[in-house]
Amino acid sequence: MNFRYFFILALLATFSCEQQKPTKEPLHEEIRVLPELNPEHYNVAFLIMDGTFNTEFTAPYDIFQHTKFRDGIKAMNTFTVAKTLKPITTFEGVRILPDFDYTKDDLPRIDILVVPSAEYSMDKDLKDTTMLSFIKKIDKTSLYMTSHCDGAFLLAKSGILDSVASTTFPNDVENYKKMFPNLHVKDNVLFVHDGKYITSAGGAKSFEAALYLCEVLYGKKIAKSLAKGLVIDWNLEQVPHLTVQ
Repeated sequence: MNFRYFFILALLATFSCEQQKPTKEPLHEEIRVLPELNPEHYNVAFLIMDGTFNTEFTAPYDIFQHTKFRDGIKAMNTFTVAKTLKPITTFEGVRILPDFDYTKDDLPRIDILVVPSAEYSMDKDLKDTTMLSFIKKIDKTSLYMTSHCDGAFLLAKSGILDSVASTTFPNDVENYKKMFPNLHVKDNVLFVHDGKYITSAGGAKSFEAALYLCEVLYGKKIAKSLAKGLVIDWNLEQVPHLTVQ
């Protein structure tokens, strides 16, 4: 009797253990979700890479993305491009999933390219011929090419600033002049607009450069409205800048 009793207990214990074994989750195919792009809007691409500085990326992104909430204007579609679809890690450690891989994807039309500063904008990134070629390619058809902080080094290295005035991060202006001695470099200004090129000092002043482009495209009233939405006091006349006619 005891033998049968213990045999049944052993079977129950074995069955119970089998039931408790974790089952493997079925593998799910990753589905890529592309941004929704209104064909009637400007397409604004943000070129990102590992080491991108948060502010130079997020400041203009905030300003431009908020144009969607203003009536009666040709607003902006905002999206990111990189040389990979794997997450990009910013200098501050934020991970960003790029929308498009400019080395493989069939990209949407890019009307405005934004080049934020990154950790290696003054050295390693300047040797990235694939990225420089991409910048040159977009320059041929874009309406505006913009940079913030040391993003100007990438525009300069690609050769598209050779005949225009430009600026960069104040502490790197001398470096900029030495590296590109033939450029017309302006200092003591927060941004320079020459032709279709807008280069800014970067940092928190990236907001001002982005608001300036919005004022150019949409007028003072819309620019002030966008600034107010982000609690920014905006008055172009009080911002040190250079516009080359």
